[in-house]
Amino acid sequence: MAVPFKICIDCTDPHRLADFWAAAMDYVVEDHSALIAMLLEQGVVTEEHTVEVHGRKGWKTAAAVRDPEAPFDPVRGTGKGMRLLFQVVPEPKTVKNRLHLDLHYGPDNYEAEADRLESLGATRLGAYDEDGAKWILMADPEGNEFCCHA
Repeated sequence: MAVPFKICIDCTDPHRLADFWAAAMDYVVEDHSALIAMLLEQGVVTEEHTVEVHGRKGWKTAAAVRDPEAPFDPVRGTGKGMRLLFQVVPEPKTVKNRLHLDLHYGPDNYEAEADRLESLGATRLGAYDEDGAKWILMADPEGNEFCCHA
């Protein structure tokens, strides 16, 4: 059986990155408010672990986005398919990523999508055309590199 996984991204502001990546990928930000309410009621977590985001309770140190077409757990609010989890770490990003995402928008859309991503807070780092492959190297609002592919 294949091993399920999610990609975890270290950051300083998980909710800002969740909003950015949800918009970049047509994903949805996971709603963990029902799980948080249940854990608060049971005394497992305290209000110190939460923050209000978009009018509902979220985790103070984490947020996630998921494929809206994939199954999800309605109690936990977590996706059962491809997910990105953003988790707070104490140190800022200091070197180039050793792992990055490639977003494939297609040859007719990738330049317009790069413009849209810039309007969401991304930064263009370079454009490439190698052996027929075209892409724009970009960074998300916290400097994590990714590629916008043709």
